[in-house]
Amino acid sequence: MSASNYGAHRLVVGAHYGFRDWLAQRVTAVIMAVYTIFLLGWFVGPGPLSYESWQGLFSNEAMKIFSLVTLLALLYHVWVGMRDIWMDYVKPVWVRLSLQVLTIVWLVACTGWAVQVLWRV
Repeated sequence: MSASNYGAHRLVVGAHYGFRDWLAQRVTAVIMAVYTIFLLGWFVGPGPLSYESWQGLFSNEAMKIFSLVTLLALLYHVWVGMRDIWMDYVKPVWVRLSLQVLTIVWLVACTGWAVQVLWRV
């Protein structure tokens, strides 16, 4: 095969999500960092830590939404990272697909549980 025809017959493997996933990892990391800094500030802030103050914080609708956005950011962040690990290091397609499906099921189950906990407050 000549060098000029090489590009036309080249097999492209993998998803090659590239910039979109790189940006998603950074944006979700910033969301999680802001949430963490907020909670750390709340922990070291004035006033005693108690169940009532914790419940008061999370009974606020804005805090529930902030927590939900952070939870969804965490979900997507973990999915992109795990998907890339499975794609890079697991070569048998059926094993990789099985691991990806199990990862999705686990993440959806954890998210459902976390939403239940968050909205019970």
